[in-house]
Amino acid sequence: MASGDKDPGAFRTIGELSDELGVAQHILRYWETKFPQLKPLQRAGNRRYYRPADVALATRIHRLLSVEGYTVRGVQQLLRSKGSPSEEAETGTHPPPLAPSSQPAIGEAESASSSSGIDYERLVDLRDRLVAALAD
Repeated sequence: MASGDKDPGAFRTIGELSDELGVAQHILRYWETKFPQLKPLQRAGNRRYYRPADVALATRIHRLLSVEGYTVRGVQQLLRSKGSPSEEAETGTHPPPLAPSSQPAIGEAESASSSSGIDYERLVDLRDRLVAALAD
């Protein structure tokens, strides 16, 4: 372990988690108001300590909002419907991948997806689902 790195099981302060996720501390406090599952320990002076399960949940919330494009309401619904997020983090289970699109990928997607790691079929499927949802 390099100096400054903590054991994976160690509690994190809000500053450490903020740095780790690359989000501002006020965003983490905001998430606590929107996601009741995210409850860090609060000690003297309201100092927050995030347990490993809290860190896993905050990481998942960040991924869903920033990478996968969910809204806060969408993440709230997902967390409510999937049961305990800490169990999911411990078991390594994640939401099932989207079904592949029946339409062929655009252009040279098959050769590009293998070299770049981008799942074009999933992106096309997401696009199609968004178009259908907006048309309703």
